[in-house]
Amino acid sequence: MQAILVDDEPDGIRTLQKMLERHCPHVKIAATCNSAALAKQKIQQLEPDVVFLDIQMPGKSGLDLLTELHEKPFEVIFVTAHNEYMLQALQYSAADYLLKPVDEDRLMEAVQRAEKRLENGRRDEQTKTLLHNLSKAGNPSEMRLCLPTMKGFMILKLDEIIYCEAERSYTIFHLESNKTVTVSKPLLEYDQILQNTSFLRIHKSFLINLHHVKEYQRGEGGTVIMSNNAEIEVSRRKKEMFLMKVKESFRF
Repeated sequence: MQAILVDDEPDGIRTLQKMLERHCPHVKIAATCNSAALAKQKIQQLEPDVVFLDIQMPGKSGLDLLTELHEKPFEVIFVTAHNEYMLQALQYSAADYLLKPVDEDRLMEAVQRAEKRLENGRRDEQTKTLLHNLSKAGNPSEMRLCLPTMKGFMILKLDEIIYCEAERSYTIFHLESNKTVTVSKPLLEYDQILQNTSFLRIHKSFLINLHHVKEYQRGEGGTVIMSNNAEIEVSRRKKEMFLMKVKESFRF
């Protein structure tokens, strides 16, 4: 697998290069670049399989570089310092990213995932989703959620999702189209990603979209009836939070 490393900090390049040589020796470093302009030239010239891309650089950023490249037939592993909005957009887009200082285990996992995606066919849509999500930074309800699937990935607007259901270490997404999508990530992960949106965890096994609640029936915890007529139990300890969120979201 041929790689290009892009980072304006020489120390960042050297550290990543050493970690790849030590832990991912099959990744051959074709070029290192300290600017978006040089990276664009090298990418077009060398046609790498994967680009390790620092997001925040002086002048043109890593995202500016991706916007300029009309075709992106390579995998991108983003490298970034901690930034709340940036991380939120990366998580929504299911993009691979490494936080500085780079952790060796996360590096190896990211390389393995990139290899699998390359085997399944290259694609550009995920990067478009990331750029869209970054344009909506700070307003997660307008972001798009990228769900990795066995065949590739699916991109959804949040209002297309009625509710999410836990199935062991998997999450089942129930959609407006009456379709379901199963993702090999736990419900807890999507509960964290979808904070500050219309989604609420009302039971250990269910994360619902309040925009799709059709009816609430009183009981010990109560039951919600969703827009697809699914009946979902509200746990006793989640009841107060659920009712408070409903009052905040709707006038009644």
